[in-house]
Amino acid sequence: MKGGRMDKQGGGSSYRKSILEIEGLTVYYDAVLALNNVSLSVKEGEIVALIGPNGAGKSTVLKAVYGLVKAASGEILFQGENITGLQPYQLVKKGLVLVPEGRRLFTSMTVRENLEMGAYTLINGLRRWKTQSSLIKRRIEKIFALFPVLKERQRQRAGTLSTGEQQMLAIGRALMLEPRLLALDEPSVGLSPNYVEVVFEKIKEINDSGTTVLLVEQNARMALEYADRGYVFEIGNIAFEDAAQNLLGNDRVRKAFLGEL
Repeated sequence: MKGGRMDKQGGGSSYRKSILEIEGLTVYYDAVLALNNVSLSVKEGEIVALIGPNGAGKSTVLKAVYGLVKAASGEILFQGENITGLQPYQLVKKGLVLVPEGRRLFTSMTVRENLEMGAYTLINGLRRWKTQSSLIKRRIEKIFALFPVLKERQRQRAGTLSTGEQQMLAIGRALMLEPRLLALDEPSVGLSPNYVEVVFEKIKEINDSGTTVLLVEQNARMALEYADRGYVFEIGNIAFEDAAQNLLGNDRVRKAFLGEL
């Protein structure tokens, strides 16, 4: 099986401490209900996948967590602290980092410059930037070790990379902040099948190194093959939640969301 998640699923993940808890989250876009009283949790060291059709509310969960949309009601707790309504820059400093859909790189900058920009919020200003340059270099070298192709292309403009390489750069830029929880919104969109598998293997490697991962993904089968647990969304609600392997074996999930008859 891809991803090798069976060892974690059967292990004692139920006894891990929750790093992220969402309780009764409701979100509207103008008068349209996007999320209806949604509750979920992510435990330390897990990969948790949010799957479901387009418009079901998966990405809205991430936007609410990261302060990009306002919750009408509910609470979002990170490491036991209520972070509901905080701004993205405040959340980054607490260890929550988001890789948005579409990657949103600085396309005219080089690969290395994009990675350096990933650390700017942490360093907080040019004066500290100069004193922390050795820290930045060490973190960039860690990214290059994870994504060797980025080291090869470090002086190349980000906009000239392939879509798969751009996704690696977007993830690498986020990792410059050494997040406690890394969220990825549709990381496989626009990638070739070969790059999809490469990116998911890297996500697993990041998780194995100690980073908790919250994953929103249209490729439901791939997401569940690599995840520990999953939540299946349907029109603003959670239709199913279970261990990822159980969801893969659930006939209703397979027919409705995995395209299997």
